Amino acid sequence: MVDDEKLLGVAHEGAYENFRDDMSYGDYLKLDQLLSAQHPLSKEPNELLFIVQHQATELWMKLALTELMRARSCIQLEDLSPAFKMMARVSRIMNNLIQSWDILSTLTPTEYSAFRESLARSSGFQSHQNRMLEFLFGNKSRMMLKPFAHQTEIYTKLTELLNSPSLYDEANRLLAKRGFVLDKVAIDRDWSAPYVANASVAAAWAEVYGDTKQYWDLYELAEKLVDLEDYFRQWRFRHVTTVERVIGFKRGSGGTSGVDYLRKMVDVRLFPELWDIRTSL
Repeated sequence: MVDDEKLLGVAHEGAYENFRDDMSYGDYLKLDQLLSAQHPLSKEPNELLFIVQHQATELWMKLALTELMRARSCIQLEDLSPAFKMMARVSRIMNNLIQSWDILSTLTPTEYSAFRESLARSSGFQSHQNRMLEFLFGNKSRMMLKPFAHQTEIYTKLTELLNSPSLYDEANRLLAKRGFVLDKVAIDRDWSAPYVANASVAAAWAEVYGDTKQYWDLYELAEKLVDLEDYFRQWRFRHVTTVERVIGFKRGSGGTSGVDYLRKMVDVRLFPELWDIRTSL
């Protein structure tokens, strides 16, 4: 019989040393801080699930934002190959976030009601990272800055994103750089306003899809954008179904209409021409 303890010792030679004077796994990941950041305000054990779910989501959104900002910069520089990698990574992050709703949905209405009052008026609606994602994808609204007016640094970051081109805006501007004729409003507009579908943009993307061999990198860019929106829509959909499952049609803790508001968000289209083209092809 194999001596498991001996085998483990060989496989991890040096792993049992004293790391007092060296950086360890826990040091590198700041686990003391990370694992001590969960502070339930009630005595209900299920509140820990709620906190961990949302903290983990914020961590994944942090990575997604970093990747999307880098991808947008690459598109600006017409360096598309790295952008594709970053966008693909964010799609996988979004898929992970979609699956995470399965865990939160194990929370029953009775279990959630037992600690909901502890949340006071805190709400995911107040997540500045979620709002940054929305702005990067082009779902712009100056009104959405209001919940962050008391947080100067966050407000400044959000205002900068609101007033700068979205990921899709940069993709459309790239079309113009490549020689496609686009209306001025499509490439030089008030970036803080929500994107409105444009016939010249639709025609340009139709040409790209009509000759993928000639415009392969632009075609791939379009499909990476569609991937992102597809996953983003699924994430929104799982959000609304989970909320309806747990609280029904009660108002959201932050003052929103709850399920009704979330359902409207599911219907928001981020890259309209890339979806419309599927009908005309």
